[in-house]
Amino acid sequence: MYKLSSFLLAFALMCSLPARGQDYPNRPVTIVMPFPAGSVTDVLARLIAVNLQKKWGQPFIVKNQVGAAGNIGAEAVSKAPSDGYTLLLTPPPPLVTNKNLYARLGFEPEQFEPVSVIVTWPNVLLAHPKVGVNSVRELLVLAKASPNRLNYASNGSGTTPHLTGELFKSMAGVEIVHVPYKGAAPAVSDLLAGQVELAFVDLSSAVPLIRENKLRALAVAGEKRSPILPNVPTMAEVLPGFVSIAWAGMVAPPGTPSSITTKLSAAIAEIIAQPDVAQRLVEMNVDAVGSTPTEMTALMKKERERWGAVIRSTGARVDN
Repeated sequence: MYKLSSFLLAFALMCSLPARGQDYPNRPVTIVMPFPAGSVTDVLARLIAVNLQKKWGQPFIVKNQVGAAGNIGAEAVSKAPSDGYTLLLTPPPPLVTNKNLYARLGFEPEQFEPVSVIVTWPNVLLAHPKVGVNSVRELLVLAKASPNRLNYASNGSGTTPHLTGELFKSMAGVEIVHVPYKGAAPAVSDLLAGQVELAFVDLSSAVPLIRENKLRALAVAGEKRSPILPNVPTMAEVLPGFVSIAWAGMVAPPGTPSSITTKLSAAIAEIIAQPDVAQRLVEMNVDAVGSTPTEMTALMKKERERWGAVIRSTGARVDN
């Protein structure tokens, strides 16, 4: 009887305790963005942070912790407590490609707890007007006639624009020189100045430069033409099978309870469906997704396999 009473008391106490994610968040949350300020992902992180703060009445603070193609910020989050108060909002590199590019990482990408793929966007191949080409076919003729004469800029070694450039070289059979920068802003700045001739740039950043005739759009690397740039062909129209779509997603430290990641995922899906936020995403030229943790897990697995194959076949590497 004593044992039964003790069991019932313990059970009653357990039931009276709130679920671990039920009162989350009850203090400030830090969202680590492992790339420099000003990128599409950085803008997105701040947009999500502001709206999570509005929803739950707790501060959501974006912290840019940059370096090593996102590895420094990702490692910091991987070692944070698994309580949902430190999160990582990032483009793909630290989650899907860096493990194939770096000899050693201070974290295991597969151990993060997925929250949500928030948005996606295609990359666009841009050329400085001085190159004198108006299409991918014209570029291929020039590049094949003068190997290693042309340069292409990227946001940094191991980033999606870098790997997209290597994929282009491999599929097109051309030799152009990779010039890595520390972030998108300096890469685009030098492209505008004509210091480099080419770059794969995210659609959000590319559109104003194209519309102002500062740079020429040769191809969109999405699965189909963009409604924003309907007259710009896809890369696949010239190189069948060529696709490069970037995304931004949120993950939590290893071991974070599903009650918290699921709650965050639902909140993000709700936020990006709000008319004002949805309009802002349209203005940023990104496509809203708002996936579940399970859907994000599947996407990351697919992306690791796809870009891993690209890295192995092209010999892409980081420039340490």
